[in-house]
Amino acid sequence: MNPAADNEILSSRVFPHSRQRVFAAFSDPKQLTLWFGPKGFTSTFETFDFRIGGEWKFMFHGPNGANYPNHTVFADIVPLERIVYDHVQPHFCMTMTFADENGGTRLTWRMTFETVQLSETLKGICAPSNEENFDRLAAHLASI
Repeated sequence: MNPAADNEILSSRVFPHSRQRVFAAFSDPKQLTLWFGPKGFTSTFETFDFRIGGEWKFMFHGPNGANYPNHTVFADIVPLERIVYDHVQPHFCMTMTFADENGGTRLTWRMTFETVQLSETLKGICAPSNEENFDRLAAHLASI
């Protein structure tokens, strides 16, 4: 795994599950809506068109009652290996990779921002939120 560049936020964790299972937790919207988001958040999907060029539009519902609209476009999908999407606002590219490791799957999220300044501004929110996402994914995978 390459280290993060100055304009990137890198999060990674090994899950004791197959790549098929971990990939399906993201590619299946019925599963994804159960775990994706920081602790305490829920989501409502408007569109989840899981193909290159497809859009994913959803609303995060925060524990404080606030709603946070999200819009992404899938740029690349290699089943069981990689998902890349462009998040519209704030703009960043998310590259998710799935790799076999120690009988499980290493999931790596690399968020690439247009500027170092934007990366630094969002790091305090995104890095801990990514870990909360991984916690929720681990709980979801353990429950199925």
